[in-house]
Amino acid sequence: MIYQDLNAFTVPKTFRGKSKMTVQLWWIVQSTLFAWSPQVLYGWRRFLLRLFGAKIGKGVLVRATAKITYPWNVEIGDYSWIGDDNVLYSLGKISIGKNVALAHKVYLNTGGHEYKKSTFDIFSKPVVVEDECWLTNDVYVAPGVTIGKGSIIAARSSVLKSMPSGKVCVGTPAIAIKDRI
Repeated sequence: MIYQDLNAFTVPKTFRGKSKMTVQLWWIVQSTLFAWSPQVLYGWRRFLLRLFGAKIGKGVLVRATAKITYPWNVEIGDYSWIGDDNVLYSLGKISIGKNVALAHKVYLNTGGHEYKKSTFDIFSKPVVVEDECWLTNDVYVAPGVTIGKGSIIAARSSVLKSMPSGKVCVGTPAIAIKDRI
């Protein structure tokens, strides 16, 4: 039995949402102008993200060490924070609400592979973080997950299914353990 044949793998032509040239240009800009910008230049990084199609609200703070795969698939609401070493693996849509705090090393993952197919087809599913959430350090969020309004995801948790609103969630896989307030 062949479990996966990577020689048979192909990326669908429209999967990235932009041309190969635009993708490469963004990766160059992200690795230089974005990443090398001094910490206080939040406005500069907002400008660069918007230039490449991201929808960025007022007062959004994105740290220079954040990695965003395809900014045209990202929407961030007003006054949200994207911390150091965050990865927004935006093969699909990522929607981050207003007043959301993503601490450090948060990984929002919208993509994966069909492991039951030998062709290892790539897929994407959206990730939604609703308003007023706090994802603490080193949190992983899987494709297709929604985190409900006002919820907190504890450090080092893995969110493999959607979480309800107004809860404190912890663990791998993350579960709601109590009300936030």
